[in-house]
Amino acid sequence: MNLDKLKTTDGTDVKGKRVIVRADLNVPVREGKVTDATRLERLLPGLNALADRGAKVIVISHFGRPKNGPEAEYSLRPVAVTLQHLLGRPVEFGEDCIGEEAAKTIATLNDGDIAVLENLRFHKGEEKNDPAFAEALAKLGDIFVGDAFSCSHRAHASTEGLTHHLPSYAGPLLMEEINALRTALEKPTRPTAAVVGGAKVSTKIPVLTNLVSKVDHLIIGGGMANTFLQAMGHAVGKSLAEPDFHDTALKIMAEAKAQGCEIVLPVDAVVAREFKDGAAHMVVGIDNVPDDTMILDVGPQSVARTSELLEHTKTLLWNGPLGAFEIAPFGEGTFALARAAAALTREGKLVSVAGGGDTVAALNSAGVTDDFTYVSTAGGAFLEWLEGRELPGIAALAR
Repeated sequence: MNLDKLKTTDGTDVKGKRVIVRADLNVPVREGKVTDATRLERLLPGLNALADRGAKVIVISHFGRPKNGPEAEYSLRPVAVTLQHLLGRPVEFGEDCIGEEAAKTIATLNDGDIAVLENLRFHKGEEKNDPAFAEALAKLGDIFVGDAFSCSHRAHASTEGLTHHLPSYAGPLLMEEINALRTALEKPTRPTAAVVGGAKVSTKIPVLTNLVSKVDHLIIGGGMANTFLQAMGHAVGKSLAEPDFHDTALKIMAEAKAQGCEIVLPVDAVVAREFKDGAAHMVVGIDNVPDDTMILDVGPQSVARTSELLEHTKTLLWNGPLGAFEIAPFGEGTFALARAAAALTREGKLVSVAGGGDTVAALNSAGVTDDFTYVSTAGGAFLEWLEGRELPGIAALAR
């Protein structure tokens, strides 16, 4: 991907043009109400800017995983209602995303109007990247703007296929995300560090393998740290670990050493005999984990050590929690390190970029999301970028 070839609509005359914006409106909805509008709120500046420049803005998106065509529970109508409220301007709703119904909705738009079309996944051609479906979408617009980084790892009709039919541009949200990740990985201010947590090494082997060649310090937490510790000969009791990946962990450590990257593992842990809210727990050194306990969080010495490391770090990338943060009190390690990173960011001493579903939830729980330099709401696309993979939706825009 030659990211320098990405172009935006800045300087392009969009007045009177039908601009198809591929957004990510896949937000949580319960009983017909959007319960978390974060993704929608981030879209507002870009949509308002196009409308203010006189474009007829046509927003398309998938929503959930409908299996057999249109299903009422997967309609984008309630999302369109919330978007209208957030934008403070009318939003038309199209009962379909292609064909006569979609064309009728778009025909009602004046310059500066906005419409949301029905769920792309009501048509099987979307996920199959069917050229006929992409062509049907393209008939509705004059210009295409890809603004859904979180969907760019999928070569679907609305992310990749459309770019073959219309002049295509990168949206402001997409560029924001790419620039944040490039700052953290491609041209960072050093020293750099990455926090990688989560349950299993097996799900993040490509991420870890890629990062050891990119960062100066790799801080490993969560269940995956147990596999590394076990591979090094530490007993981890009944903790979640993957013995089949001991060799993988040791290879990653050897590669890190060869690349001059320090791997930072917990030196103490919070353990408990039960995995439940408010369970009796204690702090032990990593060499003294009782056989009948589980490691559920990093301990205070580990937090102090990593917090001190961050004080000498200029760029931080964060993906994944350090413990079972959803269950009190096993989020304290993650929250404490997040607050330390947030404080350094506020003081202008650290550039902090975080992403992934569990990561966002943990930072929200710690109350520091707004203090990080950039927090991505993307899941799979964020991970694939960390793996160093080409994302088809971005490569298509850069083509």
